[in-house]
Amino acid sequence: MAKTPAQRIKKHGSKAAVPQHHLPPVVNPSTNRTPQKAENNSNLILIAGVVASLFLFWYLHLLTLDQLRQLTTGGLAMPDSLIGGFDANYIGQLHTAMDDDGRGQLNYVHKTAGTLFPLIFGFTWLLLIGTSVARKALRWALWALPLLFVVVRLWANVAVDGVLASATPDAGQVALASGLTVAGWVLLVLSLLAGAAAVLLRKRPQRQVA
Repeated sequence: MAKTPAQRIKKHGSKAAVPQHHLPPVVNPSTNRTPQKAENNSNLILIAGVVASLFLFWYLHLLTLDQLRQLTTGGLAMPDSLIGGFDANYIGQLHTAMDDDGRGQLNYVHKTAGTLFPLIFGFTWLLLIGTSVARKALRWALWALPLLFVVVRLWANVAVDGVLASATPDAGQVALASGLTVAGWVLLVLSLLAGAAAVLLRKRPQRQVA
């Protein structure tokens, strides 16, 4: 019967011949993953995210909300489209012009395109900044803008639905919804500028000297 390695060592001491077991390599040598391929994959994701963000912005602000303005309010713009904000008087006019069906349609838009746009835009800009900016502190500073945009924009959706659902909304509720709407537009512009800065700071591979 063949002896185990422990038995051989016990019998022969340091002269025992112990067979060596070689584990198979963890990395598959046939998989040629290079930094260039990884960068190309991230670039493809970025392009898809940018295209999706542009489409959702067009669909939300230039198509759907504008259609709601024409069909449900008699020409009054949706609160989401008012870059400069709104007051209680405007919300009162909008509440009078819109029926329950119109408010339900706006709520549905907020839950679909109004949610998808900030989430996809925020993810895309986080990836853009993360793959472009090397300095950790600067990267986190730029990341803060799209992250805040996502939070503020989703909060604004809920706030706008809340003030429109009430026949006599509280002045504080209107001020909060208006402030969040304005902040959302400001953060969107700042996020775009942060993305442009990230592209300018994008890490480029150094050329090898022959």
